[in-house]
Order: sequence, then C-alpha cells, then structure tokens
Amino acid sequence: MTPPLPEVFLRLPIAHRALHDLADRRPENGRGAIAAAVAQGYGIEIDLQPSADGQALVFHDYDMMRLTGLAGPVHGLTVDRAAEVPLSGGDGETIPTLPEVLALVAGQVPLLIELKDQDGAMGPGGGDALERAAVAALNGYDGPVALMSFNPHVVARLADLAPHLPRGLVTSGYDPSDWPLPVETCAHLRAIPDFDRVRAGFISHEASDLARPRVAELKSRGVPVLCWTIRSPAQEAQARRVADNITFENYLPPLAG
Repeated sequence: MTPPLPEVFLRLPIAHRALHDLADRRPENGRGAIAAAVAQGYGIEIDLQPSADGQALVFHDYDMMRLTGLAGPVHGLTVDRAAEVPLSGGDGETIPTLPEVLALVAGQVPLLIELKDQDGAMGPGGGDALERAAVAALNGYDGPVALMSFNPHVVARLADLAPHLPRGLVTSGYDPSDWPLPVETCAHLRAIPDFDRVRAGFISHEASDLARPRVAELKSRGVPVLCWTIRSPAQEAQARRVADNITFENYLPPLAG
C-alpha cells in the first residue's frame, strides 16, 4: 500500500531548492536557504546527487560549474571533498549532505526530496546507490518527508526499499526541445503511464502543463497534485486552479493558516 502524502505538503508552499536568494548570499540547496525556509515556515524541496563514496549530496546539477565555478561531475566528490567545495555566492557555504539538511530541518517543516536520474535517459540503469543512501539517511527521521523523481524506475526502487515513505513522480509536458531525451521517451513519460506500476502516491507536475487530461484524471482519483516551478503571484493563482500546492522561487507566497 502506498502511504499517503502528509496533509502539510498540501498546505505550506514549498520553496524550490529551499529559500534561495543570491542577493542575500543564500545559494540554492544550501544551508542558509534551508534555514531561511524553516525560519519563515515554508516547506522545502531539495535535490539529491550521489557522492563518490555512496552518500547523498544535496545538489541539483550533474556538473558543478554553474553552482561552484568548478568543472567536473558532482558524483566525483567524496563527502569530505564536498565539504570543502564552496557554493558560488554563499559566503563560504559548501555542498551539504542529506543528513546535515535533515538535522537542520529537524521535522519543523515538510521536506520534499527529489532524487536525480542517474541512468541518463530515465531508464533502469544507474544502480540504486542514491536511493539506498537517501533511505539510510532518513532512517529514524521524525518529520514530514516525501521522496520523488522524474525517473519512474527510481520511484519503483524507493517503493521496494522504503515502502513506508511517501513517494511520487515528478512529471512534465516533456517538450523534446527542452529535454535531452529521444522523442519516444518524451512521449512515453508525458502520458504518465507508470504512476500505478511504481506505486506512486502523488505527482509534482510542470506548471505550464497542468491542463493535461492525464493530470485531471489522476486528480479525480484523489491523487495529490503538486506543481513546479511558480515564480509570481499571477502564476500561483493560475496553477492553483488545478494544483493542490505549489513549489515556488523568487517571491514569497502567503502561508496558509
């Protein structure tokens, strides 16, 4: 049985890659952005990539250049080395691990964790090291948490490894011009055919594609619908016609009571 998404994930707006703001020296997925989201009472979305020594790093990109100014894949870093790599614009902040972020959040706000595809093409490859590292880090964590991935195979592995944890699919309109994937793969994923097979409990769908009939079908079944990424009050108002909650950045949405 798929565990339900806790109600708080539908109530508190979720800060995309935490409450990042380089103008305030808070890089995305950094400790400062995490602390700011907790302080203001927002939910938090973070991304996971694997370290070279089998741990979960909180980092979005596959390559380090955009976020650190260094070339090379983030998965080439050990945890110890990641702790020495500064995040650009962060006043000495370095790449955090999932256990560090869990200690910072400490159950105070909901934590939505996206595991990045390691296959390279949304297939079954890439191993399960990241899934195992995430599940191990969450062992004993006392707070609202949910896991998700664009890759259906990752969600299926999470269902096997941690059937007690809420899990969902990140979904999209999969415009082939925006994705480094074959047209056939985009068409397959766009239809969200794997929802039941992988035992998902919610979706987080691309905001510009919320009018898709498949999204309406899932919602009619009682499936919670989150969305990404909202960047203005006007976008939020439009998205909430369909979505139960938003993932946001670059503005501060009102908190529900």
